[in-house]
Amino acid sequence: MTDDLFRTDAYLRECEARILRIDESGIVLDRTVFYPLGGGQAGDSGVLALADGRMLAIADTRKAKDAEGKPTDEILHVPAPDQADLLAALKAGDAVTARLDWERRHKLMRFHTSTHLLCHLVPWPVNGCSITPEYARLDFHMTDPLDKDALTAGLARLVGAAHPLVVGAITDAELDANPALVKSMSVQPPRGTGTVRTIRIGSDEQIDFQPCGGTHVANTAEIGSVVVTKIEKKSASSRRVVLGWA
Repeated sequence: MTDDLFRTDAYLRECEARILRIDESGIVLDRTVFYPLGGGQAGDSGVLALADGRMLAIADTRKAKDAEGKPTDEILHVPAPDQADLLAALKAGDAVTARLDWERRHKLMRFHTSTHLLCHLVPWPVNGCSITPEYARLDFHMTDPLDKDALTAGLARLVGAAHPLVVGAITDAELDANPALVKSMSVQPPRGTGTVRTIRIGSDEQIDFQPCGGTHVANTAEIGSVVVTKIEKKSASSRRVVLGWA
């Protein structure tokens, strides 16, 4: 099992850890600050600093899967290519420092929070999502046209209002009683522990409240300048909104 420290503190940039196992898929640590690909958000990259000072580059982070292809409670740190000598020197039990590419991660946090603001501006179910450091997109299950300039102005207003973001949790029973909290048609919140992690934006005025396992900024003001770069009609019942940096 990997202790996923980013769930409780998205601002942790590094942590001390020990290697649990290494295989052809990647490196599993006992704890990590690296977010694995999921919920539309890209996996983190960075380095594992070894005890002798050498650095192993990590190109991606994924959830480990069992023999049936189902995600487990382990997180795989996928090494960048051409590091065979470094990998050969590692073994289970070795101490490392897991260190994020923070600039990249912070962009992901800012964009992910922006998509929650977009869900407030476009109150329709989401049937697709992708969050990268360079752009983010949401596909809305809807037929009405959308206005790019109006959405950009709405995002600027919500960012400028400096709404706080709070990570919380609700019980599985509470979620079952309020199924409309799940706005994604394609991704369901992870269950199994009895509680589901939630994101709430806004205090005096609730801007967004939904289950989410991703990483976010603590206040919408931290997002900075984000704009709608494109709106596409993907099908008769789907509209894609793409966000970029201003």
